[in-house]
Amino acid sequence: MRIFLSLLLSMSLCAVAQTTAPDDKQAVAPLAQGPLDYVCPMDKDVRADKPGYCPRCHMKLVLGVPGDSEFPVDLTISPRRFQAGGKVQLTFRVRDPKTGKTVDHFEIVHDKFFHMFVVSQDLGYFLHDHPVPQADGTFVFDAVFPKPGMYRVGADFYPAGGTPQLIARTVIVPGAAGSDLSVAEPHLKPALGVSHCENMDVELAMDPPEPIAGTKTLLFFRIKPADGIEQYLSAWGHMLVASDDLIDLIHDHPFIADGGPRMQFNIIFPRARTYKIWVQFQRKGVVNTASFTVPVSELK
Repeated sequence: MRIFLSLLLSMSLCAVAQTTAPDDKQAVAPLAQGPLDYVCPMDKDVRADKPGYCPRCHMKLVLGVPGDSEFPVDLTISPRRFQAGGKVQLTFRVRDPKTGKTVDHFEIVHDKFFHMFVVSQDLGYFLHDHPVPQADGTFVFDAVFPKPGMYRVGADFYPAGGTPQLIARTVIVPGAAGSDLSVAEPHLKPALGVSHCENMDVELAMDPPEPIAGTKTLLFFRIKPADGIEQYLSAWGHMLVASDDLIDLIHDHPFIADGGPRMQFNIIFPRARTYKIWVQFQRKGVVNTASFTVPVSELK
């Protein structure tokens, strides 16, 4: 079960994590017998009567149902005066929602303590990277925003004692002095079918073919050539979905994948909007990012 929350420009989303368990870990069946006291912190429908690992995302099961408290994220940019094309340093500070203190203990998810997503307002720029942890509990990343406009920066992490989080923050990037700054929503046209990447082609088919807001949509990705497909960050694929107004962000991983050229993701688009999908697969050491634009309609 993927978790998401529709968010306004200062709100956040939760998401799920990876699909492949370590070979030396014993997966736990979703429907174990006996008292189901252990639960996956990401896929809360997966429960068991003993310790183990989620067979879907392969997170370690925890005792009891963890709370869904949102952990605030402070994002600072240095230097404070910057413009598009210039180098800046992003600093992320995660705070405990009860004490306000800096969180300095995180669980590893997909081989990293912290995943970062950056999406431009026109949905033409996408970045998935990993800020570096510091001794004081913060994470830093050297970035360049390529063009003026609004950006959404997603912080994806799993604080110890909490639940996996995807917290989005807004950054306004100015252009050269005296230039106009546009914050208009993009007008996207559907882009389905095949996405040509660095060393693969990725084809998307959906069921239903025309997604309906609030209902499950199955996304089937087919990769060509079929040889040399590898795990990337301990998962067969990584997907980020963004609405054209940047209010909805969803981070997801395959529901069905076995290392072959066909993978299935399940998603519920929360609203009738146009969504941009970025999905990443690795083949022969090369990380490929395919993109698609999907219109989502209201239920009639």
